[in-house]
Amino acid sequence: MERTDISVLVTEAALDVPERRALVESSGRALTWAELEDQVARISTGLGALGLLAGHRVMIVLGNRIEFVTTYLGVLRAQAVAVPVNPRSTSDELSRMIADSGSRLVVVDAAAADVVRRALADLGSADAPRVAVVDGPTQGDELAFEALLADVARAVPPLPDGEKLAALLYTSGTSGRPRAAMLSHRALLANIEQVASVEPPMMHGDDVVLGALPLFHVYGLNAVLGGVLRHRARLLLVDRWDPQAALDLIDDEACSVLPLAPPVFAHWLPDEHLKERLGPVRLVLSGSAPLAAEVIRSFTDITGIPVHQGYGLTEASPVVTSTLCSRSAPSEDDKLLASVGAALPGVELRLVDESGAVITDEDPGRIQVRGDNLFSGYWPDGADGPDAEGWWSTGDVGFLDAGGDLFLVDRVKELVIVSGFNVYPTEVEDVLREVDGVEEAAVIGVPDEMTGEAVVAYVVSDSLDPAAVVEAVEEHISTRLARFKRPTRIEVVDELPVTVTGKVQKGRLRGMERRRHLGLLE
Repeated sequence: MERTDISVLVTEAALDVPERRALVESSGRALTWAELEDQVARISTGLGALGLLAGHRVMIVLGNRIEFVTTYLGVLRAQAVAVPVNPRSTSDELSRMIADSGSRLVVVDAAAADVVRRALADLGSADAPRVAVVDGPTQGDELAFEALLADVARAVPPLPDGEKLAALLYTSGTSGRPRAAMLSHRALLANIEQVASVEPPMMHGDDVVLGALPLFHVYGLNAVLGGVLRHRARLLLVDRWDPQAALDLIDDEACSVLPLAPPVFAHWLPDEHLKERLGPVRLVLSGSAPLAAEVIRSFTDITGIPVHQGYGLTEASPVVTSTLCSRSAPSEDDKLLASVGAALPGVELRLVDESGAVITDEDPGRIQVRGDNLFSGYWPDGADGPDAEGWWSTGDVGFLDAGGDLFLVDRVKELVIVSGFNVYPTEVEDVLREVDGVEEAAVIGVPDEMTGEAVVAYVVSDSLDPAAVVEAVEEHISTRLARFKRPTRIEVVDELPVTVTGKVQKGRLRGMERRRHLGLLE
Protein backbone atom coordinates (compact mmCIF):
# COMPACT_ATOMS: atom_id res chain seq x y z
CA MET A 1 0.00 0.00 0.00
CA GLU A 2 1.28 3.46 -0.86
CA ARG A 3 2.52 5.45 2.12
CA THR A 4 0.68 8.68 2.87
CA ASP A 5 2.36 9.59 6.18
CA ILE A 6 6.06 10.14 6.93
CA SER A 7 5.74 8.68 10.43
CA VAL A 8 4.70 5.29 9.01
CA LEU A 9 8.38 4.79 8.17
CA VAL A 10 9.08 4.58 11.92
CA THR A 11 6.30 2.04 12.48
CA GLU A 12 7.65 -0.15 9.70
CA ALA A 13 11.21 0.02 11.05
CA ALA A 14 10.05 -0.78 14.60
CA LEU A 15 8.29 -3.91 13.33
CA ASP A 16 11.28 -5.00 11.25
CA VAL A 17 14.33 -4.10 13.38
CA PRO A 18 12.96 -3.11 16.82
CA GLU A 19 16.24 -3.46 18.74
CA ARG A 20 18.47 -1.71 16.21
CA ARG A 21 19.57 1.75 17.32
CA ALA A 22 17.88 4.52 15.34
CA LEU A 23 19.15 7.71 16.98
CA VAL A 24 22.32 8.41 18.92
CA GLU A 25 23.28 11.79 20.35
CA SER A 26 26.90 12.84 20.62
CA SER A 27 26.25 12.93 24.39
CA GLY A 28 25.52 9.20 24.34
CA ARG A 29 21.71 9.20 24.64
CA ALA A 30 20.11 6.77 22.19
CA LEU A 31 16.78 5.29 21.05
CA THR A 32 16.12 2.01 19.29
CA TRP A 33 13.54 1.89 16.54
CA ALA A 34 11.02 0.36 18.96
CA GLU A 35 11.70 3.12 21.49
CA LEU A 36 11.40 5.78 18.81
CA GLU A 37 8.05 4.38 17.70
CA ASP A 38 6.82 4.41 21.31
CA GLN A 39 7.88 8.04 21.80
CA VAL A 40 6.27 9.16 18.53
CA ALA A 41 3.00 7.42 19.34
CA ARG A 42 2.86 8.85 22.88
CA ILE A 43 3.59 12.41 21.69
CA SER A 44 0.93 12.09 19.00
CA THR A 45 -1.58 11.04 21.65
CA GLY A 46 -0.40 13.73 24.07
CA LEU A 47 -0.86 16.45 21.47
CA GLY A 48 -4.45 15.34 20.98
CA ALA A 49 -5.05 15.45 24.73
CA LEU A 50 -3.85 19.08 24.71
CA GLY A 51 -6.48 19.94 22.12
CA LEU A 52 -4.23 19.96 19.05
CA LEU A 53 -6.28 18.97 16.01
CA ALA A 54 -5.40 17.88 12.50
CA GLY A 55 -4.01 20.86 10.60
CA HIS A 56 -2.95 22.84 13.68
CA ARG A 57 0.62 24.13 13.52
CA VAL A 58 3.33 23.22 16.05
CA MET A 59 6.55 25.25 15.97
CA ILE A 60 9.75 23.35 16.83
CA VAL A 61 12.57 25.54 18.16
CA LEU A 62 15.12 22.85 18.97
CA GLY A 63 18.65 21.88 18.03
CA ASN A 64 19.73 18.48 16.74
CA ARG A 65 18.55 16.30 19.60
CA ILE A 66 16.28 13.31 20.10
CA GLU A 67 13.33 15.52 21.11
CA PHE A 68 13.41 17.26 17.75
CA VAL A 69 12.93 13.97 15.94
CA THR A 70 10.24 12.63 18.28
CA THR A 71 8.34 15.93 18.26
CA TYR A 72 8.50 16.30 14.48
CA LEU A 73 7.29 12.76 13.86
CA GLY A 74 4.71 12.94 16.66
CA VAL A 75 3.25 16.10 15.14
CA LEU A 76 2.99 14.39 11.75
CA ARG A 77 1.46 11.26 13.34
CA ALA A 78 -1.18 13.52 14.93
CA GLN A 79 -1.89 14.91 11.42
CA ALA A 80 -0.86 18.35 12.62
CA VAL A 81 1.72 20.54 10.82
CA ALA A 82 5.35 20.86 11.93
CA VAL A 83 7.01 24.29 11.73
CA PRO A 84 10.75 23.75 12.37
CA VAL A 85 12.68 27.01 12.77
CA ASN A 86 16.23 28.03 13.58
CA PRO A 87 16.68 27.97 17.38
CA ARG A 88 19.12 30.85 17.00
CA SER A 89 16.48 33.14 15.51
CA THR A 90 15.94 36.50 17.16
CA SER A 91 12.74 37.30 19.06
CA ASP A 92 11.62 39.55 16.19
CA GLU A 93 12.06 36.74 13.68
CA LEU A 94 10.27 34.25 15.92
CA SER A 95 7.34 36.53 16.65
CA ARG A 96 6.82 37.10 12.95
CA MET A 97 6.92 33.36 12.17
CA ILE A 98 4.64 32.47 15.10
CA ALA A 99 2.08 35.04 13.98
CA ASP A 100 2.38 34.12 10.31
CA SER A 101 2.03 30.37 10.89
CA GLY A 102 -0.65 30.65 13.58
CA SER A 103 1.19 28.06 15.65
CA ARG A 104 -0.83 26.68 18.60
CA LEU A 105 2.17 25.20 20.42
CA VAL A 106 5.89 26.04 20.53
CA VAL A 107 8.33 23.33 21.63
CA VAL A 108 11.62 24.89 22.71
CA ASP A 109 14.74 23.90 24.64
CA ALA A 110 16.21 25.84 27.53
CA ALA A 111 18.77 27.62 25.33
CA ALA A 112 16.09 29.38 23.25
CA ALA A 113 13.28 29.58 25.83
CA ASP A 114 13.89 33.20 26.82
CA VAL A 115 13.96 34.32 23.18
CA VAL A 116 10.62 32.58 22.59
CA ARG A 117 9.19 34.27 25.69
CA ARG A 118 10.27 37.68 24.38
CA ALA A 119 8.73 36.87 21.01
CA LEU A 120 5.41 35.99 22.63
CA ALA A 121 5.53 39.13 24.79
CA ASP A 122 6.02 41.19 21.65
CA LEU A 123 2.97 39.56 20.08
CA GLY A 124 0.85 40.31 23.14
CA SER A 125 -1.96 38.19 21.72
CA ALA A 126 -4.72 36.76 23.88
CA ASP A 127 -4.56 33.51 21.90
CA ALA A 128 -0.75 33.12 22.06
CA PRO A 129 0.45 29.52 21.67
CA ARG A 130 1.26 27.24 24.58
CA VAL A 131 4.94 26.61 25.21
CA ALA A 132 6.57 23.29 26.08
CA VAL A 133 10.14 23.44 27.38
CA VAL A 134 12.70 20.65 26.94
CA ASP A 135 15.27 20.24 29.74
CA GLY A 136 14.65 23.56 31.42
CA PRO A 137 12.51 25.36 34.00
CA THR A 138 9.04 26.48 32.99
CA GLN A 139 7.29 29.77 33.69
CA GLY A 140 3.61 30.58 34.11
CA ASP A 141 1.41 28.14 32.20
CA GLU A 142 4.29 26.65 30.22
CA LEU A 143 4.51 22.87 30.04
CA ALA A 144 7.45 20.60 30.65
CA PHE A 145 8.18 18.57 27.52
CA GLU A 146 7.26 15.38 29.41
CA ALA A 147 3.66 16.64 29.57
CA LEU A 148 3.42 16.04 25.82
CA LEU A 149 3.99 12.29 26.25
CA ALA A 150 0.81 10.38 27.03
CA ASP A 151 1.10 7.44 29.43
CA VAL A 152 -0.59 5.17 26.91
CA ALA A 153 -0.50 5.72 23.16
CA ARG A 154 -3.78 5.85 21.28
CA ALA A 155 -3.97 4.45 17.78
CA VAL A 156 -4.37 7.15 15.15
CA PRO A 157 -6.25 6.36 11.93
CA PRO A 158 -3.98 6.34 8.86
CA LEU A 159 -3.63 9.65 7.09
CA PRO A 160 -6.15 9.36 4.25
CA ASP A 161 -4.51 11.79 1.86
CA GLY A 162 -0.81 12.36 1.23
CA GLU A 163 -1.64 15.85 -0.05
CA LYS A 164 -2.26 16.94 3.54
CA LEU A 165 0.19 19.55 4.76
CA ALA A 166 3.09 18.08 6.78
CA ALA A 167 5.49 20.98 7.33
CA LEU A 168 5.96 24.70 6.86
CA LEU A 169 9.58 25.63 6.21
CA TYR A 170 10.52 29.29 6.06
CA THR A 171 12.61 30.23 3.06
CA SER A 172 13.32 33.26 0.92
CA GLY A 173 11.12 31.92 -1.85
CA THR A 174 11.10 33.99 -5.02
CA SER A 175 9.67 37.23 -3.64
CA GLY A 176 12.52 38.39 -1.45
CA ARG A 177 10.75 38.16 1.92
CA PRO A 178 10.95 34.88 3.85
CA ARG A 179 7.79 32.86 3.38
CA ALA A 180 6.78 29.39 4.45
CA ALA A 181 6.95 26.69 1.80
CA MET A 182 4.05 24.26 2.19
CA LEU A 183 5.43 20.72 2.06
CA SER A 184 2.89 17.90 1.95
CA HIS A 185 3.44 14.31 3.08
CA ARG A 186 3.32 13.46 -0.63
CA ALA A 187 6.18 15.82 -1.48
CA LEU A 188 8.42 14.72 1.41
CA LEU A 189 7.82 11.01 0.77
CA ALA A 190 8.31 11.44 -2.97
CA ASN A 191 11.76 12.98 -2.53
CA ILE A 192 12.77 10.29 -0.04
CA GLU A 193 11.85 7.66 -2.63
CA GLN A 194 13.48 9.57 -5.49
CA VAL A 195 16.75 9.71 -3.56
CA ALA A 196 16.40 6.03 -2.60
CA SER A 197 16.13 5.15 -6.31
CA VAL A 198 19.61 6.50 -7.06
CA GLU A 199 22.25 3.90 -7.91
CA PRO A 200 24.59 3.32 -6.19
CA PRO A 201 22.55 4.02 -3.03
CA MET A 202 23.41 6.99 -0.84
CA MET A 203 22.44 5.04 2.28
CA HIS A 204 22.22 1.42 3.45
CA GLY A 205 20.57 -0.05 6.50
CA ASP A 206 23.92 -0.67 8.16
CA ASP A 207 25.16 2.92 7.66
CA VAL A 208 25.84 5.35 10.49
CA VAL A 209 24.93 8.78 9.13
CA LEU A 210 26.36 12.01 10.51
CA GLY A 211 23.51 14.28 11.59
CA ALA A 212 25.39 17.56 11.88
CA LEU A 213 23.26 19.48 9.38
CA PRO A 214 20.50 21.32 11.27
CA LEU A 215 17.21 19.46 11.29
CA PHE A 216 15.21 22.69 10.95
CA HIS A 217 16.77 23.03 7.46
CA VAL A 218 15.17 20.97 4.71
CA TYR A 219 18.51 19.29 3.86
CA GLY A 220 18.85 17.89 7.37
CA LEU A 221 15.11 17.30 7.83
CA ASN A 222 14.27 15.29 4.72
CA ALA A 223 17.44 14.48 2.80
CA VAL A 224 19.20 13.24 5.96
CA LEU A 225 16.55 12.30 8.55
CA GLY A 226 14.09 11.20 5.85
CA GLY A 227 16.72 8.97 4.26
CA VAL A 228 17.64 7.44 7.62
CA LEU A 229 13.97 6.64 8.30
CA ARG A 230 13.56 5.08 4.85
CA HIS A 231 16.68 2.90 5.04
CA ARG A 232 16.55 2.18 8.81
CA ALA A 233 20.08 3.45 9.18
CA ARG A 234 21.45 5.06 12.36
CA LEU A 235 21.56 8.84 12.75
CA LEU A 236 24.29 10.38 14.90
CA LEU A 237 22.83 13.70 16.10
CA VAL A 238 25.33 16.54 16.51
CA ASP A 239 23.92 19.76 17.92
CA ARG A 240 26.98 22.01 18.28
CA TRP A 241 29.31 21.97 15.29
CA ASP A 242 33.00 21.83 16.02
CA PRO A 243 35.18 20.68 13.07
CA GLN A 244 37.74 18.81 15.16
CA ALA A 245 35.22 17.30 17.57
CA ALA A 246 33.20 16.11 14.57
CA LEU A 247 36.21 14.23 13.22
CA ASP A 248 36.59 12.50 16.59
CA LEU A 249 32.91 11.54 16.58
CA ILE A 250 33.12 10.17 13.04
CA ASP A 251 35.94 7.88 14.13
CA ASP A 252 34.40 6.91 17.49
CA GLU A 253 30.93 6.15 16.09
CA ALA A 254 32.18 4.66 12.78
CA CYS A 255 30.19 7.08 10.63
CA SER A 256 30.06 5.85 7.05
CA VAL A 257 27.98 8.56 5.31
CA LEU A 258 28.70 12.27 5.79
CA PRO A 259 26.09 14.75 4.50
CA LEU A 260 27.90 18.09 4.69
CA ALA A 261 27.66 21.73 3.72
CA PRO A 262 30.53 23.22 1.64
CA PRO A 263 32.11 25.31 4.44
CA VAL A 264 33.10 22.12 6.30
CA PHE A 265 35.76 21.28 3.72
CA ALA A 266 37.71 24.50 4.38
CA HIS A 267 37.96 23.51 8.04
CA TRP A 268 39.03 19.94 7.35
CA LEU A 269 41.42 20.13 4.41
CA PRO A 270 44.39 21.55 6.40
CA ASP A 271 44.29 18.56 8.82
CA GLU A 272 47.38 16.47 8.02
CA HIS A 273 45.73 13.36 9.49
CA LEU A 274 42.43 13.80 7.64
CA LYS A 275 42.57 10.49 5.76
CA GLU A 276 43.13 8.48 8.94
CA ARG A 277 40.45 10.38 10.86
CA LEU A 278 37.89 9.67 8.13
CA GLY A 279 38.73 5.97 8.06
CA PRO A 280 35.14 4.63 8.46
CA VAL A 281 33.68 6.92 5.78
CA ARG A 282 32.56 5.49 2.43
CA LEU A 283 30.66 8.47 0.98
CA VAL A 284 30.54 12.24 1.36
CA LEU A 285 27.48 14.16 0.17
CA SER A 286 27.61 17.93 -0.25
CA GLY A 287 24.62 20.18 -0.73
CA SER A 288 22.92 23.50 0.11
CA ALA A 289 25.43 25.49 -2.00
CA PRO A 290 27.84 24.71 -4.88
CA LEU A 291 31.19 23.16 -3.95
CA ALA A 292 34.20 24.27 -5.99
CA ALA A 293 35.73 21.64 -8.29
CA GLU A 294 39.21 22.20 -6.87
CA VAL A 295 37.94 21.50 -3.36
CA ILE A 296 36.37 18.23 -4.48
CA ARG A 297 39.59 17.21 -6.21
CA SER A 298 41.77 18.12 -3.21
CA PHE A 299 39.54 16.30 -0.73
CA THR A 300 39.35 13.12 -2.80
CA ASP A 301 43.08 13.16 -3.54
CA ILE A 302 43.85 13.38 0.18
CA THR A 303 41.24 10.96 1.53
CA GLY A 304 40.36 8.67 -1.35
CA ILE A 305 36.67 9.28 -0.52
CA PRO A 306 34.32 10.29 -3.34
CA VAL A 307 32.38 13.54 -2.90
CA HIS A 308 29.00 13.75 -4.58
CA GLN A 309 27.10 16.97 -4.67
CA GLY A 310 23.65 17.94 -5.80
CA TYR A 311 21.25 20.78 -6.32
CA GLY A 312 18.16 21.28 -4.24
CA LEU A 313 15.69 23.75 -2.80
CA THR A 314 13.30 23.85 0.12
CA GLU A 315 10.42 23.91 -2.37
CA ALA A 316 11.64 20.60 -3.88
CA SER A 317 11.83 18.76 -0.55
CA PRO A 318 14.84 19.31 -1.36
CA VAL A 319 16.93 17.20 -3.76
CA VAL A 320 16.64 17.83 -7.51
CA THR A 321 19.94 16.56 -8.94
CA SER A 322 22.92 14.48 -7.83
CA THR A 323 26.28 13.68 -9.37
CA LEU A 324 25.46 10.07 -8.48
CA CYS A 325 22.96 10.31 -11.35
CA SER A 326 25.53 11.60 -13.86
CA ARG A 327 25.90 9.38 -16.90
CA SER A 328 29.68 9.55 -16.91
CA ALA A 329 32.02 9.75 -13.93
CA PRO A 330 34.21 12.86 -13.93
CA SER A 331 37.88 12.34 -14.65
CA GLU A 332 40.80 14.33 -13.25
CA ASP A 333 40.36 17.02 -15.89
CA ASP A 334 36.70 16.59 -16.59
CA LYS A 335 34.45 19.63 -16.41
CA LEU A 336 31.86 17.43 -14.67
CA LEU A 337 33.61 18.19 -11.41
CA ALA A 338 31.85 21.53 -11.70
CA SER A 339 28.46 19.90 -12.32
CA VAL A 340 25.75 19.47 -9.71
CA GLY A 341 24.69 16.27 -11.44
CA ALA A 342 21.67 15.03 -13.33
CA ALA A 343 18.03 14.91 -12.27
CA LEU A 344 16.93 12.24 -9.81
CA PRO A 345 14.59 9.50 -11.03
CA GLY A 346 11.10 10.98 -11.05
CA VAL A 347 12.33 14.57 -11.34
CA GLU A 348 12.22 16.52 -14.61
CA LEU A 349 14.40 19.52 -15.48
CA ARG A 350 14.14 22.05 -18.27
CA LEU A 351 15.56 25.47 -19.09
CA VAL A 352 13.52 28.37 -20.43
CA ASP A 353 14.47 31.77 -21.81
CA GLU A 354 13.10 35.17 -20.80
CA SER A 355 9.95 34.61 -22.86
CA GLY A 356 9.30 31.17 -21.35
CA ALA A 357 10.35 29.23 -24.45
CA VAL A 358 12.14 25.94 -23.75
CA ILE A 359 15.87 25.94 -24.54
CA THR A 360 16.98 22.81 -26.39
CA ASP A 361 20.73 23.42 -26.78
CA GLU A 362 23.45 24.05 -24.19
CA ASP A 363 22.67 27.75 -23.79
CA PRO A 364 21.97 28.91 -20.24
CA GLY A 365 18.42 29.49 -19.13
CA ARG A 366 16.15 29.70 -16.11
CA ILE A 367 15.82 26.36 -14.34
CA GLN A 368 12.38 24.81 -14.02
CA VAL A 369 11.55 21.61 -12.13
CA ARG A 370 8.65 19.16 -12.20
CA GLY A 371 7.99 16.19 -9.93
CA ASP A 372 5.92 14.81 -7.06
CA ASN A 373 8.49 16.26 -4.66
CA LEU A 374 7.44 19.85 -5.31
CA PHE A 375 5.76 21.96 -2.67
CA SER A 376 2.13 23.10 -2.71
CA GLY A 377 2.94 26.81 -2.90
CA TYR A 378 3.60 29.33 -0.14
CA TRP A 379 1.62 29.62 3.06
CA PRO A 380 -1.18 30.28 3.58
CA ASP A 381 -2.92 30.25 0.20
CA GLY A 382 -0.58 28.16 -1.96
CA ALA A 383 0.59 31.18 -3.97
CA ASP A 384 3.44 30.90 -6.50
CA GLY A 385 3.47 27.11 -6.56
CA PRO A 386 3.87 24.86 -9.62
CA ASP A 387 1.95 25.92 -12.72
CA ALA A 388 -0.96 24.05 -14.28
CA GLU A 389 1.46 21.65 -15.99
CA GLY A 390 3.40 21.02 -12.78
CA TRP A 391 6.48 23.13 -13.62
CA TRP A 392 8.04 25.45 -11.08
CA SER A 393 10.75 28.07 -11.69
CA THR A 394 13.56 27.87 -9.15
CA GLY A 395 14.93 31.38 -9.71
CA ASP A 396 18.34 29.98 -10.70
CA VAL A 397 20.13 30.05 -14.04
CA GLY A 398 22.07 27.12 -15.46
CA PHE A 399 22.78 25.03 -18.52
CA LEU A 400 22.41 21.34 -19.31
CA ASP A 401 25.08 19.45 -21.22
CA ALA A 402 24.31 16.73 -23.76
CA GLY A 403 24.30 14.08 -21.02
CA GLY A 404 21.77 15.93 -18.89
CA ASP A 405 24.15 17.24 -16.26
CA LEU A 406 23.24 20.59 -14.76
CA PHE A 407 25.74 23.42 -14.31
CA LEU A 408 24.73 26.41 -12.22
CA VAL A 409 25.56 29.78 -13.73
CA ASP A 410 23.86 32.46 -11.67
CA ARG A 411 20.88 33.29 -9.51
CA VAL A 412 17.98 35.36 -10.73
CA LYS A 413 17.32 36.04 -7.05
CA GLU A 414 19.99 37.95 -5.18
CA LEU A 415 20.12 35.26 -2.54
CA VAL A 416 23.22 35.04 -0.35
CA ILE A 417 24.02 31.57 1.02
CA VAL A 418 25.92 31.64 4.33
CA SER A 419 27.00 28.19 5.58
CA GLY A 420 24.16 26.71 3.56
CA PHE A 421 21.50 29.06 4.96
CA ASN A 422 19.58 31.47 2.77
CA VAL A 423 19.92 35.19 3.42
CA TYR A 424 17.81 37.48 1.27
CA PRO A 425 19.27 40.99 1.02
CA THR A 426 15.86 42.68 1.07
CA GLU A 427 15.16 41.43 4.59
CA VAL A 428 18.54 42.66 5.88
CA GLU A 429 18.21 46.01 4.09
CA ASP A 430 14.81 46.63 5.68
CA VAL A 431 16.34 46.11 9.14
CA LEU A 432 19.30 48.38 8.35
CA ARG A 433 16.96 51.21 7.33
CA GLU A 434 15.39 51.09 10.79
CA VAL A 435 18.60 52.53 12.28
CA ASP A 436 18.54 56.27 13.00
CA GLY A 437 20.82 58.06 10.56
CA VAL A 438 20.75 55.33 7.89
CA GLU A 439 19.10 56.79 4.81
CA GLU A 440 19.63 53.90 2.40
CA ALA A 441 21.17 50.43 2.43
CA ALA A 442 22.31 47.77 -0.05
CA VAL A 443 23.37 44.25 0.86
CA ILE A 444 25.42 41.83 -1.24
CA GLY A 445 27.18 38.50 -0.78
CA VAL A 446 30.94 38.12 -1.04
CA PRO A 447 33.03 34.93 -1.18
CA ASP A 448 34.17 33.61 2.19
CA GLU A 449 36.51 30.66 2.70
CA MET A 450 34.75 29.42 5.83
CA THR A 451 31.07 30.11 5.14
CA GLY A 452 30.92 30.04 1.33
CA GLU A 453 29.51 33.55 1.24
CA ALA A 454 29.37 36.40 3.76
CA VAL A 455 26.99 39.35 3.99
CA VAL A 456 28.39 42.83 3.36
CA ALA A 457 26.29 45.98 3.82
CA TYR A 458 26.70 49.41 2.21
CA VAL A 459 24.81 52.14 4.06
CA VAL A 460 24.28 55.81 3.26
CA SER A 461 24.22 58.14 6.27
CA ASP A 462 24.23 61.88 6.85
CA SER A 463 26.31 61.40 9.99
CA LEU A 464 29.80 62.90 10.11
CA ASP A 465 30.95 59.95 12.24
CA PRO A 466 30.98 56.70 10.20
CA ALA A 467 32.28 54.72 13.19
CA ALA A 468 29.22 55.76 15.22
CA VAL A 469 26.95 54.66 12.36
CA VAL A 470 28.62 51.24 12.22
CA GLU A 471 28.29 50.87 16.00
CA ALA A 472 24.60 51.78 15.88
CA VAL A 473 23.94 49.34 13.05
CA GLU A 474 25.76 46.49 14.80
CA GLU A 475 23.83 47.10 18.02
CA HIS A 476 20.50 47.14 16.18
CA ILE A 477 21.02 44.04 14.08
CA SER A 478 22.22 42.03 17.10
CA THR A 479 18.60 41.81 18.27
CA ARG A 480 16.83 41.93 14.91
CA LEU A 481 18.69 39.39 12.78
CA ALA A 482 19.93 35.84 13.33
CA ARG A 483 23.71 35.68 13.47
CA PHE A 484 24.15 34.19 9.98
CA LYS A 485 22.14 37.07 8.46
CA ARG A 486 24.21 39.84 10.03
CA PRO A 487 26.68 41.71 7.82
CA THR A 488 30.28 40.79 8.57
CA ARG A 489 31.32 44.23 7.33
CA ILE A 490 29.48 47.55 7.12
CA GLU A 491 30.68 50.19 4.67
CA VAL A 492 29.42 53.75 5.23
CA VAL A 493 29.29 55.60 1.90
CA ASP A 494 28.10 58.98 0.68
CA GLU A 495 25.86 57.45 -1.97
CA LEU A 496 25.01 54.16 -3.66
CA PRO A 497 25.50 53.62 -7.39
CA VAL A 498 22.07 53.65 -9.06
CA THR A 499 20.61 53.34 -12.54
CA VAL A 500 18.68 56.13 -14.26
CA THR A 501 15.51 54.61 -12.78
CA GLY A 502 16.95 54.69 -9.27
CA LYS A 503 17.68 50.96 -8.86
CA VAL A 504 20.85 50.20 -6.89
CA GLN A 505 23.56 48.78 -9.17
CA LYS A 506 24.65 45.87 -7.02
CA GLY A 507 26.90 44.64 -9.82
CA ARG A 508 29.08 47.72 -9.25
CA LEU A 509 29.19 47.00 -5.52
CA ARG A 510 30.29 43.44 -6.26
CA GLY A 511 32.95 44.83 -8.57
CA MET A 512 34.24 47.02 -5.75
CA GLU A 513 34.42 43.95 -3.52
CA ARG A 514 36.38 42.03 -6.16
CA ARG A 515 38.86 44.91 -6.43
CA ARG A 516 39.15 45.04 -2.65
CA HIS A 517 39.83 41.29 -2.61
CA LEU A 518 42.59 41.76 -5.19
CA GLY A 519 44.14 44.56 -3.13
CA LEU A 520 43.23 47.21 -5.67
CA LEU A 521 40.91 49.01 -3.28
CA GLU A 522 41.58 49.86 0.33
